[in-house]
Amino acid sequence: MGNSVEVKNVSKRYKLYKKKSERLFDLLVPYKDYGENFYALQNVSFTVEEGSIVGLVGINGSGKSTLANIIAGVIPSTNGHVTSNGDVALIAVNAGLDGKLSGRENIELKLLMLGFSQKQISEMEDEIIEFAELEKFIDQPVKTYSSGMKSRLGFSISVRVNPDILIVDEALSVGDKAFSEKSLDKMMEFKKKGKTMFFVSHSIAQMKKFCDQILWLEFGVVKEYGPTKEVIAKYETFLEEYKALSKTDKKKYRTSALNRQSKKNEKPVEIL
Repeated sequence: MGNSVEVKNVSKRYKLYKKKSERLFDLLVPYKDYGENFYALQNVSFTVEEGSIVGLVGINGSGKSTLANIIAGVIPSTNGHVTSNGDVALIAVNAGLDGKLSGRENIELKLLMLGFSQKQISEMEDEIIEFAELEKFIDQPVKTYSSGMKSRLGFSISVRVNPDILIVDEALSVGDKAFSEKSLDKMMEFKKKGKTMFFVSHSIAQMKKFCDQILWLEFGVVKEYGPTKEVIAKYETFLEEYKALSKTDKKKYRTSALNRQSKKNEKPVEIL
């Protein structure tokens, strides 16, 4: 099997401004740097073989969703590049949905943007609505939907489109248990077909059941990348120790980790 996704030296930098004027000056005065640089990701590199299921883990603020969005092409990286061998679909709450439009209109718009004809959309629409379990609400504005309903709609559209690479970002954590189990069954079907998937979730049990590899991010850098059994064991041990820390000690840990990573990433580090 060849590589399905290659992430090479990807960094994502944001600027943090204390005042609105700093943001304006940063745009108007190119020779002077205003604001504070914040790196959501720093020199992240890894490769994923075709047909692999990769779980992304890490405590809040570690860059999991940022990485998912960059792989999906939703946001650009500041440095580095991502190479994907096939079509990519991101499933996350609100991802690609227009709150002013109804669920049905969102289905039609999304499929039109993906190049499907009106005839194809008509053939797919009922199946998407049925899978999402939104029959009564499909013609209501999406802004009136609960998080679970939005997640169900996004998931149903994406799996019906049948992408080569599927990224699920916490989309199964906001719905009811029955739909989550149905969605996991659908993802298992994708796995049997040799699809490549990324799975972002706080559920360790789901990770153990579903993933082949685990990418552990810690404050924007790769902490571990390897077989699920090995990495999850280390991550669970870390979580127990981290949760036992006081709020002050957690802050100290974060500051210390960021300082270490800043020194470590003065030169690109590749983890393959």
